[in-house]
Amino acid sequence: MVRHLRVQFPGAIYHITVRGNRRNMIFGDDVDFRKFLEKFEAAFDQFHIRLYLFRLLKNHFHLLAETPIANLSAFMSKLLSGYCIYYNRRYHHSGHVTQGRYGAKLVEGDEYLSKLSRSVHLNPVQTRQAKRWIRRIALTS
Repeated sequence: MVRHLRVQFPGAIYHITVRGNRRNMIFGDDVDFRKFLEKFEAAFDQFHIRLYLFRLLKNHFHLLAETPIANLSAFMSKLLSGYCIYYNRRYHHSGHVTQGRYGAKLVEGDEYLSKLSRSVHLNPVQTRQAKRWIRRIALTS
């Protein structure tokens, strides 16, 4: 199946999502989080990305970022390759750490931006509530 080209233009704001391969964890402990944040900071500085918010969870992460010079692909390549190399060396793995391509949806309009911000901030809470709800159903069945 053909992959569509990413829409990139100066000043674009994206909701970026990355999930662990087969929904596995991509952050095993605080050391992994710190290493990712180091790579994250270096890539942001190099590519002049404007970060509005981010949420790192054990098996995925969300970014809300603006690309003043239309370089999202280069930024994500640097970030994800650097982290993948670190992760595979640390855990003696090979291959992909993340599942497929990263998601990058254009954010258009203040209303969508506001809803997206709430959703990303509440993601861990919603996930825990969903797990509790699923467990409750399993116990009563």
